[in-house]
Amino acid sequence: MARLNIEVIYATPERQVVITVELADGACAIDALRASSLPETYPEIDSASPVLGVFGRRVKPGARLQDGDRLEIYRPLLVDPKDARRAKVSAKRRPGR
Repeated sequence: MARLNIEVIYATPERQVVITVELADGACAIDALRASSLPETYPEIDSASPVLGVFGRRVKPGARLQDGDRLEIYRPLLVDPKDARRAKVSAKRRPGR
């Protein structure tokens, strides 16, 4: 039976964790997440309804993986990127800066 080698990635503000897992052909994203054991190490990962992506494209937990895929575990945003950009532009427009 064919095997899949998948990189599972999780990044915190301090570091990036990369774990390679080997799964059976036909495995899905949630299988790779569980095999990585990252939810046990990082309890902030919501293993019940994780937000995942493959090479930067969001996927559902049931999405089938291909050999060599890079599964990314996304953290919730603390600040909306649009709001952050507006605040930055607004700060640059203030007189005296």
